[in-house]
This record gives sequence, structure tokens and C-alpha cells, in this order.
Amino acid sequence: MLLQFTVGNFKSFREKVTISMEATSDDLREDDNVAHIETPTLRLVKSAAIYGPNAGGKSNLIDAMARFRALVLGSSKDSQKGEPLAVSPFRLNSENENAPTHFEVLFLLQGTRYRYGFEATKEVVTAEWLFEKKESIRETRLFTRDGDEIDPGTVFKEGRGLEVRTRSNALFLSVVAQFNGAIAGEVIGWIDQLMTISGIDQTSASGFTAGLLNDTVFGASIREMVKLADVGIEDLIRVDLDKDAFLASFTTDMQTSFQALFAENPYFASRVESVHRRFNARNEPEGMVQFDFETEESAGTRQFFALSGRFLHALHEGTVLVVDELDARLHPLLTRQLISMFNSSANRQNAQLIFTTHDQGLLDSKRIRRDQVWFVEKDKMGASELFCLAEIKGVRKEANFEKAYLLGQFGGVPHLGDFQGAIVHAEE
Repeated sequence: MLLQFTVGNFKSFREKVTISMEATSDDLREDDNVAHIETPTLRLVKSAAIYGPNAGGKSNLIDAMARFRALVLGSSKDSQKGEPLAVSPFRLNSENENAPTHFEVLFLLQGTRYRYGFEATKEVVTAEWLFEKKESIRETRLFTRDGDEIDPGTVFKEGRGLEVRTRSNALFLSVVAQFNGAIAGEVIGWIDQLMTISGIDQTSASGFTAGLLNDTVFGASIREMVKLADVGIEDLIRVDLDKDAFLASFTTDMQTSFQALFAENPYFASRVESVHRRFNARNEPEGMVQFDFETEESAGTRQFFALSGRFLHALHEGTVLVVDELDARLHPLLTRQLISMFNSSANRQNAQLIFTTHDQGLLDSKRIRRDQVWFVEKDKMGASELFCLAEIKGVRKEANFEKAYLLGQFGGVPHLGDFQGAIVHAEE
């Protein structure tokens, strides 16, 4: 499970900010929103909502998690040799433009807490570190890095001798994993499951869900979710396309791009058909009719379908799902139901959900805790700040969070002018 994620000097985040999934000690309310871990003893929230004005930095925080994951997974590939690192430092202050970007994750895996992070510019990795902490034992250093100086220490034996194989723009952890290092492999395996998706661009998530439609574990559950969503769909059918015929209709360059997509998900180009009940002139059921899902279903229905596979997969595997703009195109009741899947005793694998939203209706103190609500907003210098509702003094756990938020008592809301002054009038 995720304990903390920290980022600094990335896009709109000039200083380091940390989102924590650890339940606060001052809110001892026991409910399904909190997972209780026995070894080590921890209380972690199962979901976290991030609010803020447009351009406040919400999506940048999600992008930081995605960028961290991509850098770790792709670091040791030969194709990265000589390529710039995909970091985006804060650009509104000259001091930050050439300074390294900071990433760090703290997570729990099989009873061991790992803390892994690195700092990098577009040219080189300037620092890297990995620590572990077992129950009742202080944190142990596995390896540290300062520029080109890598110290695998006495515990991280799998990394010895690989220092010289690590390029200046590659991560040592990724190199060790490539050479079958057991601990490095476990850490990267956990980072790999830190999945980020967009509620606005549903292409990738739709392909993933389509790939699960005929799966013996997930197929029936996806169909049941869509049926329960009250969108009029009785069944879903996946029609697989001929890969070679599909590629033949594109240029060579585009074929190369599509080949990569096929490698990631063989069903990304498959067509889905939705089955609806048909009625006769007397309004009696008269068989079924099939629609092309992509062109004949609403944007909200397609969005819900796309999310269903990712949600069910995360809950089954006990992984971390991060969604930007979760409520895009969805009715508020659907959004609430999706979140409740994580904040439920049915979430037996302690999967976690982190999402950005503008839906203030979710701020119901009977359904969400103070330590599950986060706000992002920019200061006068254009730098984003991140803070938790639990950190704001004087907010009682049974307060009307929604009303207080809309009144601006928590921050994280836009400070709007009067738009009527912008109306252009014809000359009288």
C-alpha cells in the first residue's frame, strides 16, 4: 500500500509537497475508509480526493506520479542512452530551471516499508536512494547515490559491481532490476502497479477494459457493473479485429506506433458492441439489438465502461489507482458509487484510490474523513501548494465540509471576478 508520495521542482510545484495516505491520529473514527495493517501497525486510508481550482496544480500532481513511474520503468532501456530525462522543472523562478526534480515514494510491501527516490535534471541523475524498514527495526540504508558515486552498502549485495554499468542518466535501481536483483525487482514491481489514468482521455482505459471483457475473472463483473449503472445496456460483446489487416491500412511510421500499442494491450483496437433490449408496438420485449459502443453510446457511458475495468482490476489485485478528473462526464451518483467500492469492507485487498475532482457533493462528512481530503492551490508566485483538510485547525470531523469549501474557508477555490464586465456590447 502507498504511504506517501513526494515531488518537488516539477511543473507548478516549486517546493517539495507530500500526499500521505496515513490516517491521522486525531481522527480515531473507525470505519471502512481505513485499512488496519497489523505488521507493521499502520492505519491507511483507502482513498484520497484532491480538490482545487482550474490550473491550481491537481493534474500536475497526478502527472508527477505518472512521470515517476515512467522514469523508473524505462530507465535502463538502451533507447534512453543519450536521451534527455523527462523532467519538467518549475519555470517561473530562474533558480529552479536548472535545479533537479525530486521524486520519492514510501510504500508497504509484504510487511516491509520501502522508501525510494531520486533527483534528476534533464541530463543526469544527481541523487538516488533506497531504504527499508522492517517491524521494530530502524530504517536500513540499502543504497545511496550522489552524482556518479553509488554506494550499495553492505546490505544491498545484489547491486555490487553494477555501479559501473549505470549510465549518468539511468537509475541504479532499474539497472539492478535488469540484472535480476531480487529487492530491486520487488520495488520496481510495486512501482509498476502505481497506475495513473485520465478521466478525460479514456482511450487507454477503454482498451484495457475491452481486453478484460472475455476474461473468466473480470468479464462477468464488468458486464454486471455496466448493467447496474442504469444505462440501458444488457450485455457487451467484444469484436476482435485482425491485427495485420488493421496495420496494413496505415503508413509505416504509424504501424510502428500501433505495434507498441498492440504490445501493451492486444485488444486496444478491438470493437465493442452494446446489447439493448428492443420492444414492439405494444411496448413488449421483442429481442435484442446491438449498437456500436464507440459511436452510439453516450460519452458518460463510454467513460464509465473505461473506468470499470481499471477499478475492478485494482480492487482484485490490491493495487493503487490514480485517476485525474474522475468525475468527468459522470453523474455524481455514479462517481460516488465508484469511490465507495474502495471505501468498503468489500475491498479486502486494501486497494487504494487517489483522484482529482471538482464534485463538491463528495465532501460529505458521513462518507469521507478529513484525512482523505486534499487541496491544491497556487500562491502569488504561481507555485502550487498541497495541504490536507486534517491540517486545517478548527475543522470538526462532523462539519459541513461541502458548504465550508464553497465558501472558501479551506482554500483551493478560484477567486473569480465578475464575468459580466467582459460582455461586449454593440454601440448604441
